[in-house]
Amino acid sequence: MAIFLLCYPLLILVFGKTPEQAFRLRRRWIKYFALPILNIKCQVKGEASTTPALYVCNHRSFSDPIINCTFLDAYVIAKAEIANYPIINKGAEATGVLWVKRESVESRNATREKLVETLLRGYNVLVYPEGTVGVTPETLKFSKGTFIEAAKNNIPVVPIALEYRDTKDLWQGTNFLQHYFKQFASWRTEVKMSFGPAMTSDDGPQLSLDAQAWINVELKKMQKDWTRVDWGEFYEEDNQTETTTNKQD
Repeated sequence: MAIFLLCYPLLILVFGKTPEQAFRLRRRWIKYFALPILNIKCQVKGEASTTPALYVCNHRSFSDPIINCTFLDAYVIAKAEIANYPIINKGAEATGVLWVKRESVESRNATREKLVETLLRGYNVLVYPEGTVGVTPETLKFSKGTFIEAAKNNIPVVPIALEYRDTKDLWQGTNFLQHYFKQFASWRTEVKMSFGPAMTSDDGPQLSLDAQAWINVELKKMQKDWTRVDWGEFYEEDNQTETTTNKQD
């Protein structure tokens, strides 16, 4: 796996001279190397829009963008901390990532401007509006900034619902390497992904609520008859953490 991670940034730098070339190479790398090596099996419902759009997806794991970008050519908005991950950062930068420091108002505003500019140039943008990974059955509260920009500029928003089958696949309060080895220690990772309808509105906050509601409905469908995630495990961990913190206080 390390060999392919090392080769990926080099391939992008040599052959990905334009965004279209970089996206095409990224898709092939994911399809023929990343997914088989990590043994990720994905079931997809629906498809990407034929016109540029802002895609919004719930966030479960570090592997979410790998899965999303198998079926979607898009610039990805990612937290700036990922720029510190060796190897991954170079490949991400080469295929179009818009870094954002979520704690910085200036950085968030600059990213929103870049988002609009990218969409108006005819490219898709993918964002995880929860701002962090969620380990609850429904999504966490969405940040509304990108939805407000979409509403201002008449940009369609396409929701994506993503769910994993097993508890091990969700990022559970560990660092990147711990999560990586826990998720891929087993022989297979199974995931479902659904593309929603394109949504437009001149009301950004309402657009956020509509996209979130659609995703939550899809997640509930996946959880009902397919997923084996033990949500109670996460609640127990949260309670234990809270109890420990209270004792220390």
